[in-house]
Amino acid sequence: MNKILFRHIDNSGLVVFRIFFGLLCFLESVGAVVTGWVKRTLVEPEFTFSFIGFEWLQPLPGNWMYIYYIVMGVFGLLIMVGYKYRFSMLMFAFMWTATYLMQKSAYNNHYYLLFILSFLMVLLPAHRYASIDVKLNPKIKSISMPAWCRWLFVIQLFILYTYASIAKLYPDWLDTSVVALLMKGKAGYPIIGEFLQQKGTHYFIAYGGILFDGLIIPLLLFKPTRRIAFFASIFFHLFNSIVFQIGIFPYLSLAFSLFFFRPETVKGIFLKKKPLYKDQEVIIPKNAKIISFAFIIYFVIHLALPLRHYYFEDDVLWTEEGHRLAWRMMLRAKSGSATYKVVDVNSKQTIPINLNDYLTKKQQHGAKTKPDFIWQFAQHLRKDFAKKGQSVKVYVRSYVSVNGRPSKPFINPKVDIANEPWHHFKHHVWILPSK
Repeated sequence: MNKILFRHIDNSGLVVFRIFFGLLCFLESVGAVVTGWVKRTLVEPEFTFSFIGFEWLQPLPGNWMYIYYIVMGVFGLLIMVGYKYRFSMLMFAFMWTATYLMQKSAYNNHYYLLFILSFLMVLLPAHRYASIDVKLNPKIKSISMPAWCRWLFVIQLFILYTYASIAKLYPDWLDTSVVALLMKGKAGYPIIGEFLQQKGTHYFIAYGGILFDGLIIPLLLFKPTRRIAFFASIFFHLFNSIVFQIGIFPYLSLAFSLFFFRPETVKGIFLKKKPLYKDQEVIIPKNAKIISFAFIIYFVIHLALPLRHYYFEDDVLWTEEGHRLAWRMMLRAKSGSATYKVVDVNSKQTIPINLNDYLTKKQQHGAKTKPDFIWQFAQHLRKDFAKKGQSVKVYVRSYVSVNGRPSKPFINPKVDIANEPWHHFKHHVWILPSK
């Protein structure tokens, strides 16, 4: 274990990755402002669906969220140039995590990945070369790093892609019906819109996705297939960027390739003046046991998290229980309808709820198809009426369609959702069976 984790290797890959990572953090933050994402997701909504348990994390009032994201972008630039690296990285990590937890209407797996990576990068010596920190303090300069710094990325990516591949091995993906539904919304794309509607394209996306996710890390690790895998990765991620428009994730994924190519290659392209470290000395630090233990525990947790949906009743595609934090990427298409009914406990008066009065269009989709959104909105209604001096019950009649199938009753309309507890590790019986 010590030889695997604490053997020193050349740090060119990590140094260059820091530069790309900081740039991408800047682009993601500023891009969220420029494209209107911050406005649509955090400024305009009157009510925000946060992760349950983090309701205390709310968007800043007025236009302050724009400033918030610009400050995050500045920290991204500081990470890129390596100025006050650990402080800048830690601040970005906390700020990004806060925005990740305060809203989930625009949930995306790459937001989760960026949250994980941000805290990992705080721990890594990515500023020991080609940074302002080194110019200010030459004593920290180094051309090597312990091997565990590289293994963190390799194993994390292997877990991510492997689970993404396994999750696609179910009938609706294999018969391409899910892909067809996803591509239907892309029909208006210029040039490629019609091509994306072809059955052959659907099979290529469906089975190409399974093979790519399942094989890309082993192929990048294996020298004879590395270049082929890299070019396949470029095609795959650029295709995703154009078709699905998922921000920096495709380019971040390409940046990970730095950890698979030989240091000589990375140095020769990006850091021509940097000396190459060749000693491969094993330097065991005093806290080696703590690092080894933390390394193992960290990956045990990440191996376990994507499996938790197997311990809930019913199908995760229906219940959504255990869906997040599990690398289940673009696996299903859900649609639905929901009627919320508020009943005054004292007067027995029924008060119909118009979702347009409370939620944006994007939020309404979650409030119709996702149990945690439904539960949270019911809590919001109960608290809203409590401010007016009314004690109420909230009933929901919902119908949901998964992957184009006929709609089925989703929520038990006889259960007062507003007064039901939320269970993080237990199935909610008010979700009707999928049959």
